[in-house]
Amino acid sequence: MPNKEYVLTMAKYNLWQNQNLLETADTLTAADREKDRGAFFGSIQNTFSHILWGDTVWLSRFTDTPISIGGIPESTDLIENWGDFKNKRQSFDAQIFQWAKEVSTDWFEGDLSWFSGAVGRDVTKPKKLLVIQLFNHQTHHRGQIHAMLTAAGAKPGHTDVPFMPETYLNM
Repeated sequence: MPNKEYVLTMAKYNLWQNQNLLETADTLTAADREKDRGAFFGSIQNTFSHILWGDTVWLSRFTDTPISIGGIPESTDLIENWGDFKNKRQSFDAQIFQWAKEVSTDWFEGDLSWFSGAVGRDVTKPKKLLVIQLFNHQTHHRGQIHAMLTAAGAKPGHTDVPFMPETYLNM
């Protein structure tokens, strides 16, 4: 089950993969990033937005920091300007990494309760399970982005954890 080492590794992976996919998406036109490609959230850009939304929601729950960014239907509305979004994404990735560095080992014990807009009720689950959800959600939707980028003719870099560059592993 997850522990501090797990979240540090996954936070580094998150930094690496978002950089990989953002750089690849930069090779496309705005129209190509915004084109509906049949993924769950439609476009490359909408899917990037949804991932940032999900990360923001989960980290706010983990840190008990209130936020107001809407629900899943609004999750694709976080990008008004691509350059600003990239900066926001990179800044938030740094926040996730900082949280992973600072989280105490005892944080992983116990449950977390919240109101889930997705299911319309209060939910309580083990923190260890929910931290998996944070990183699994990212990976799931980045896989969709990778497929859409590839279909658009772009060429993302490696995505496998064993090939994470030493610069990330040694952070």
